[in-house]
Amino acid sequence: MIKSTRLAVDIGGTFTDLVLSLPDRSLSKKLLTTRDHPDVAVIEGTRLILAEARIPASQLDLVIHGTTLATNALIERKGARTALLTTRGFRDSLEMAYEHRFEQYDLYMERPAPLVSRDLRLEVAERLAADGSTLLPLDEAGLQPVIETLRAEKIEALAISFLHAYINPAHEERARAIVAAALPDLAITLSHEVCREIREYERTSTTVANAYVLPLMARYLEGMRHGLSALGAACPLLLMMSSGGICTIETARRFPVRLVESGPAGGVILARRIAARGGYNRAMSFDMGGTTAKITLIDDYTPQQSRHFEVARAYRFAKGSGIPVRIPVIDMVEIGAGGGSIARVDSLRRIVVGPDSAGSEPGPACYSRGGDQATVTDADVALGRIDPDGFAGGSILLDPAKASAAIAKSITLDLNEEEAARGICEIVDETMASAARVHAVENGKDTSGRTLIAFGGAAPLHAARLAGKLGIERVVIPLDAGVGSAHGFLDAPIAYEVVRTLLVRLAALDQTLIDTIFAEMRAEAEEVVRLGFSTGELEETRTAYMRYRGQGHEIAVPFPSGKADTETLRVAFDTAYASLFGRVIPRLEIEAVTWTLALSQHHVRPERSIAPLPAGPAQSSGTRRIVESETGERVTALVYARNTLGLGASVAGPAAIVEDGTTTIVPSGRVARIGADREIIIEGYAP
Repeated sequence: MIKSTRLAVDIGGTFTDLVLSLPDRSLSKKLLTTRDHPDVAVIEGTRLILAEARIPASQLDLVIHGTTLATNALIERKGARTALLTTRGFRDSLEMAYEHRFEQYDLYMERPAPLVSRDLRLEVAERLAADGSTLLPLDEAGLQPVIETLRAEKIEALAISFLHAYINPAHEERARAIVAAALPDLAITLSHEVCREIREYERTSTTVANAYVLPLMARYLEGMRHGLSALGAACPLLLMMSSGGICTIETARRFPVRLVESGPAGGVILARRIAARGGYNRAMSFDMGGTTAKITLIDDYTPQQSRHFEVARAYRFAKGSGIPVRIPVIDMVEIGAGGGSIARVDSLRRIVVGPDSAGSEPGPACYSRGGDQATVTDADVALGRIDPDGFAGGSILLDPAKASAAIAKSITLDLNEEEAARGICEIVDETMASAARVHAVENGKDTSGRTLIAFGGAAPLHAARLAGKLGIERVVIPLDAGVGSAHGFLDAPIAYEVVRTLLVRLAALDQTLIDTIFAEMRAEAEEVVRLGFSTGELEETRTAYMRYRGQGHEIAVPFPSGKADTETLRVAFDTAYASLFGRVIPRLEIEAVTWTLALSQHHVRPERSIAPLPAGPAQSSGTRRIVESETGERVTALVYARNTLGLGASVAGPAAIVEDGTTTIVPSGRVARIGADREIIIEGYAP
């Protein structure tokens, strides 16, 4: 599927980014997100960028969209009025969760409240055994009082999650048919359709999260489609998923939980392409926007994948304090560290930054939109890193005086303005570095020796300092990095992943049964992918989640799409286990728990680019006084307009390379050069 005129739209917590890809060029635009009605900024941005390109909306061939709306609804608890229907005796599993303390030493730790209150967690008599056989038939008469409660409580969405429904969905399907007949306007989500795998709590949590955002997302997506149609666009609208693939609007309306983290996933797709073009087989994606920063490890040009993710962490982004969802997702660590992250002094007289953000409304103090708390952006302005008159291409004028006043008000320590601003930036940089180190260690990897690929409005301002903290020698800033995630959308394939749980000992593997399961998964995935207008060759990836018998959790074991025979799986498991833990355990029995099949458009890895010949020093357009992160010294930095830098041009630090969406800081002692794809490559030291 080749579409020549494509529009990518990424809604973030602070900014809405748009990229229009034309046959001969591309245009980008950055607007403040309209928080209460995010589609307003999308439609306005679309109108503006089409006017700049001088083309009508009818000329668009495709619109690809990523949004934080589902994430924000879960974080802010602004979803639909939702009820849960579950097997009698299991209504409290949603609240019992893992029955552990995610913050062991906090005496005042509070668990996040479930999305569904206890009075709306309803039960019905039914019971399936672990093998799917019926122990107790569904009490259909018992559904009548449930229906009356749903009607009386004006429930908008219902999640149905029965015990062992992942192995036999008959009771869930029958319950839906009865409830839907009585309440046809009710949005109903079944656990076996959203998350057909073992572990009752996580399956139920994912089902509830999907139901909670389903009506909101359905209305939003319909509004988006109508808004684009009103502009004259008649092209398909596809949605970015957390897995790094795109899907149709029909799939997104059924499973909106798969859109959680869709924006950051687009950025990783961009980083994957940059890594392949540059030959960086060990890379780290660094996306820092207005609200959060996201870090992903990329090895052999492939980002890490996961099937577990937490949304709306309630305790300083502590693992275990959020809502678990089991969906295909690019494995990333997310930190409350963006341009809008709020800085303050805590009770121990320390500067702390985030995780709360000023967002787009009221925004940082320098935005002059009512904000009066110091943020990272205010600190960057005070340190001279951001040109107040050129921010977001000049569409947002910044007020340095308000930034200084906010810093003085928020950082009540015996520090001057520059020291306080540098303290804010040092804290946020170290917070991101610490999160990256922990994420790497948890995955049995290291940060040193990697290439840092940085994008997002704030990342190029902080990338060099972050790289120094992590022992990274090379930083790459893609062209138009300020809207990097939107660029990634344009490179994402149509894809879908299906999962099934079938617990089987490797010694007793039934090859015919496994083949049947994969055939069923292939048919289900292909139905979704073909709806996305993909008619060419499809790539299939099979993965088994395996463990030693007696272990509580599995590891992902990819294997060829051929026969899943015992010996092939054993060798693949040993290889994967040894790469994570450094050894295998002899004479222990191995079992497979869950099987996944991912289907996507054929995606050819981009060829490695040929480095341009050195073109000598570039011509600066002026100077600016900035404070260097590492030394705290105020120095005179040369300023360069990025669009004037030719291939092979070199820039010695200290310098600021300016473009509409962001500014790249080149520190003293470093040299930046312009690569074959107009990317900025910062590495080595000035002679």
